[in-house]
Amino acid sequence: MTADPHATAPRIAVLVYNDCANDSRVHKESASLRAEGYDVRIIAVERRELGRTAGAAPLPDGRVLERVPEFAIERLLPALVPWWRGLIREGAGGGPGEGAAPRPGSLAVPADGMTRVRTRLLQGLRSVGERAYRTLAQGTYWVNATRAGVRFAPDVVHANDANTLVPALAIRALSRTPVGIVYDSHELWRHRNVRQDRLLAPLVEHLTEIIGIRQADGVLTVSPSIAEWLTRTYRLAEKPLLVRNIPVADGAPDRRTGVLRERAGLGPQDRVIAYGGRITTARGIEETLEALPHLDDHIHFVLLGYGEESALEDVRARARDLGVEHRVHLVGAVPPDEVSRALADGDVAVVHVRPICLSYRFALPNKLFESIRAGLPIAAADLPDMSEVVEDLGVGEVFRGASPEDLANALRAILDAPEAYRERAVAAAPRLTWEREIDEMISMYRRVLAGLGGGDR
Repeated sequence: MTADPHATAPRIAVLVYNDCANDSRVHKESASLRAEGYDVRIIAVERRELGRTAGAAPLPDGRVLERVPEFAIERLLPALVPWWRGLIREGAGGGPGEGAAPRPGSLAVPADGMTRVRTRLLQGLRSVGERAYRTLAQGTYWVNATRAGVRFAPDVVHANDANTLVPALAIRALSRTPVGIVYDSHELWRHRNVRQDRLLAPLVEHLTEIIGIRQADGVLTVSPSIAEWLTRTYRLAEKPLLVRNIPVADGAPDRRTGVLRERAGLGPQDRVIAYGGRITTARGIEETLEALPHLDDHIHFVLLGYGEESALEDVRARARDLGVEHRVHLVGAVPPDEVSRALADGDVAVVHVRPICLSYRFALPNKLFESIRAGLPIAAADLPDMSEVVEDLGVGEVFRGASPEDLANALRAILDAPEAYRERAVAAAPRLTWEREIDEMISMYRRVLAGLGGGDR
């Protein structure tokens, strides 16, 4: 679409409940909408501890990223901050007087028994505090995102995941002109990886999604299985549009652009199992570490990505326990649009999500497509959407067992004869581009705007 310079561009408010620093899907979708001539504003949330403070700033392509204030107890009740931090410190270990005899006149409870009671009370308080904090933080975003959205006066609100549906509906209700809603389900929200002892939250999430998805003018999601689940569960008249999280086109894969070997200090004789993405649990890292002792010593595991320091230390500790610390390399991150090029000097990629929840079972992660674009053969977990892509394209092996030996056998089979897999990955990469994937979403937006009477203004 060519924008008419004499017309007012349709306004798209993109809601996301994170700071939008590393959310590649949100950035790609909003950039594509901007390229269509729309006025796009991402409404995210600040993360002050990361230096990403509240405020609006233009992005190079003309989009605006606005981070609304997050909930902070320091702003409301600063006097409670030292008390709360002291509570957490005491809850971490034994407090003063541990091991001392009971004071005269006190109940004759042994010191270790008193410590256990005290620790449980502190843990209970911390659990209640954490739940309250999460609830207040979510509510604060809803209020602030609604205010920011109403000020922007959008034609369409793009709600990323169900935790943005409440402000999306509120913006529509408070706006003076018709507002469309597009719901983008990045994961199966009601069956994602969250603590299972929540009481009211599952009901609230169910009601939010069932109301929001039926009020939406368009629905899209990331995998065929999630699209089927949403259609069946909510009895949708039309199946959600599939928009997989595929990388933007960035030229043919080239091993010379890879950074894994240089950063890990490896030579051409070494073989590299590549991992790209967030370093956290249930993403195949633990399984790959367990498989390493069953593979030859010249095979290394190189992890390209970011993660909490505690997660990085967990990787190092497990590698030490398995005696493979010299073969495991944490090499830092690169910007999201450089991941495929950075992975390109690897020899095989492990793409695995442990199916500890239904959302993970239905996963179709962007690292699968980033690895294919990098020209890497794939060792993939036996999950329905993931295995279908790998087997249809012939770009790797699906390991169907659950033992470390099963993954090691799949990796060995690929590393012994990688050429055919790599050739098919290189051939598939030009067809798997964001530019092709996004066409139907752009058509959806045109239909939504036309339905509002806005057309392609």
